[in-house]
Amino acid sequence: MSLAGLFNDRWPGVALFDLDGTLVDSAPDLAAAVDRTLEQLGRKPAGIEQVRQWVGHGSPILMRRALAGRADWEPANAADDALFNDALTLFFNNYRQLNGLHAAVYPGVELCLETLRERGCRMAIVTNKPEQFVAPLLKQLGLERYFSLVVGGDTLSTKKPDPAPLLHAMETLQGSRGTTVMIGDSAADVSAAQAAGIPCVAVTYGYNFGRSVQALGADAVVDSLSELL
Repeated sequence: MSLAGLFNDRWPGVALFDLDGTLVDSAPDLAAAVDRTLEQLGRKPAGIEQVRQWVGHGSPILMRRALAGRADWEPANAADDALFNDALTLFFNNYRQLNGLHAAVYPGVELCLETLRERGCRMAIVTNKPEQFVAPLLKQLGLERYFSLVVGGDTLSTKKPDPAPLLHAMETLQGSRGTTVMIGDSAADVSAAQAAGIPCVAVTYGYNFGRSVQALGADAVVDSLSELL
């Protein structure tokens, strides 16, 4: 389905994009930062394939999962929280050095973004990644020119799957529920879009904890963003 097809053959006025797993394969950088952090703590590295299963809910939850060695973590006591705080500080320092070094733009992304820009669509990044890491990654990969707004996981007091970041971006770019689309790769993206009352496109290649995106209830599911043109 084309994006125009979601709006009665009109192109959306505003498009909101998730970042990691939707526009950019950032798992190599994240995995390198996680593994360096674990090694600094005297632990075994997790490896990229494991980290791919943990990405999607922001850096704090990523590090909670890395410390637990599994997706379903439960802090048991104050000592766990102290370790987590130390680990998160280390992770941020490591990721700041590694951000963008091995990340890659997914095929079809630049064609989609360029086409939307040519059609006058206003675009924003709405991600759970801390805001400080977004602009450097976009610049490193040559994508910053497409976006007039970035909403990170710490820009507001809540993050996806809460709809507030989507609504904030939509309103800032002067969109409406009838002209705005969310494009992401995970349950958090689809749930946030549904709660915000806007259509959502899900990609099949991203980070959804190993689960299929087909059952998430997105308005369209695509293997490449080029399919939306």
